[in-house]
Amino acid sequence: MTDQTHSRRAVVGFLGAVALTLSVLLLRSQLPWMLTFPAQWTVAFSEMINVVIGALLDVASPLFRALSTCLEWPMRAIRDGLQAVPWQVLTVAFVAVALRAGGVKLALFCALSCLYIHISGYWVESLNSVALVSVAFPLSTLAGLGIGILMNKSRRLSMVFTPMLDFMQTAPAFAYLVPLIVLFGFGPVVGLIASAIYAIPPMARNTKLGLDLVPEDLHEVAAITGCSPSKRFWLIEVPTALPQLLIGLNQTIMAVLSMVVFAAIIGGFEDIGWEVLRNMRRAQFGESLMAGVIITLIAILLDRITRGFALQARSHAASSIPLSRFALMVLGMMAVVWGLALTGLAQVGPVEGRFTPAEQINSFVAHFSVSVGSFTDWLKTSAIYYFLLPVRIGLEKTISPFTWGFAFTPLLQVTYWGLVALIGALLAWRHSLLAGSVAVLAGGFLFTGTTGLPWPATIAIASAVGFWAGGWRVALLWVGTLGGILLANLWGPAMFSVYICLSAIAFCIVVGGGIGVLAAQSDAVSAVIRPILDLLQTIPPFVLLIPVVMFFQVGDFSAFLAIISYAIAPMIRYTDRGLRDLPDTMIEAGISTGCTPLQLLFLVKLPTAQRQIMLGINQAVMYALAMLAVAALVGSRGLGQEVYVALGKADAGLGIMAGCAIAAIAICVDRTFISALARQQGQSGP
Repeated sequence: MTDQTHSRRAVVGFLGAVALTLSVLLLRSQLPWMLTFPAQWTVAFSEMINVVIGALLDVASPLFRALSTCLEWPMRAIRDGLQAVPWQVLTVAFVAVALRAGGVKLALFCALSCLYIHISGYWVESLNSVALVSVAFPLSTLAGLGIGILMNKSRRLSMVFTPMLDFMQTAPAFAYLVPLIVLFGFGPVVGLIASAIYAIPPMARNTKLGLDLVPEDLHEVAAITGCSPSKRFWLIEVPTALPQLLIGLNQTIMAVLSMVVFAAIIGGFEDIGWEVLRNMRRAQFGESLMAGVIITLIAILLDRITRGFALQARSHAASSIPLSRFALMVLGMMAVVWGLALTGLAQVGPVEGRFTPAEQINSFVAHFSVSVGSFTDWLKTSAIYYFLLPVRIGLEKTISPFTWGFAFTPLLQVTYWGLVALIGALLAWRHSLLAGSVAVLAGGFLFTGTTGLPWPATIAIASAVGFWAGGWRVALLWVGTLGGILLANLWGPAMFSVYICLSAIAFCIVVGGGIGVLAAQSDAVSAVIRPILDLLQTIPPFVLLIPVVMFFQVGDFSAFLAIISYAIAPMIRYTDRGLRDLPDTMIEAGISTGCTPLQLLFLVKLPTAQRQIMLGINQAVMYALAMLAVAALVGSRGLGQEVYVALGKADAGLGIMAGCAIAAIAICVDRTFISALARQQGQSGP
């Protein structure tokens, strides 16, 4: 199908969506089933899943218990072993690894971090988290390596594993926990397995990518020299792909660590994640903030250390001190420090409560909250009435004398639709029918809101967008996803999730894109923004909830802010990177034609960098969807709350269906963006 034929069909699809949307809006009062899907038409998928899991548990319960014991034993052994070593000795070991990976600065940062963890009284809890990561990380690495190798060797297996990896990476962690609790019971093993599952995709994808990037010349050399397939793999492919494999290790270990608070929800191991969660439940913000800072420090250290080793492998840089000699020096220093500890010259073990500014933090937060209470209340109220509610329930229900100061009378509604029609007609005349159709659909959406738009119109609009982006496959993917959500009786929660994510993404595009533009124009702004973005992308999502709850309590606005804080970083990064990577010749051409700085930005830079910016939007959407289950802890409803409720009830069926719904929406969005970018690149290519 040619691009011209596809464009004509896409226009027909959008015009059909416009006609269907306007029709159902006119008939919604006469046909209430278009607003609320009848319960008798739904399918009890959750109950079916519970029956299957119950049958599996009846047959294989001893196997799951034995596996639980096998996994719990090494985790507890590592925990006990770490706790038996004085903290000073472990600090020497950690600092030595940091020194080898990143030099003196990273070693100093590691030393200060260990000192803070010790004097804050959370050393034991931190070691428990390290023990969990120590077991989950090799499991994820081995599984990811195996899957990545199979995907590299077989195209068919790659097609099978790709959607599985997409699901594992986009489904919320709570969705893993629910069936795992049913199969393995409560305890740290459930969090361990969930962490391992979540961290497999980064290793698998980087393994496949690294092996795919091995030059064909090396394969030919191996064939000429008579290498067997196994020798070619271990002597040529693995060493060549090693830098990418180390990047996979970096992302895998970060993914495992990001799950420590999720693992703490089912309890049983008393790690640092449990401290964050327990203090949050008690509204002890000082204590939860201190514990959250520790998770962030561990995340930054692991990220910098693994990234340092990856960069060394990529550049083939060798240390001035051989590894064997360096290891002997470190072991000798550890022995000396341990001896000093045993003789009493150095203190052994952590001292609880030596540095606890939690009370001061709580007092400061209380006084600060009172002093800025009027501003935060105004900000929260304004955002809810003038932004969030219109996106959720539409202008027809939001505009009222109480909120906006006037009523949305029938005359104003007719005027509104007249303006929508006029804008659509002007865009159709000046640009294209496609632009006019999109304007009318946007006007209809703004009128009804996400939760008020009839489900036939929602499915029609999504399928039209999918067809425009990627043809029939993407369109059918949207129809199947939304149709499955409808039949599973999850339409209401799904639309609420779409509303909260859509609101957050709109904010991220405007504000995050603006910050990215400023960062691209100014090195000083970029230098200030970069460490903040590093913090936002390494800090576990749960920790982001702490300051939000401090000042805004629970509710939709808190969930909105929590999602923004997690999803805005990729938008800023991709915008900054896209604008900085523009060819100098293009910018010089714009300047030579007399463009002002604003014209150069809007007419040259942004259109040229739109591919990178679109990738940033795509990643922001994925981050927002991944944050849904976490946002449920601060009062957000939707699919995230369904997963969290299922966790409390041990309802595996509901948890799996809600998690699958989130993952399916994320996959649809991802496929839509990727297809649209591929089509755009094909049209702009030679």
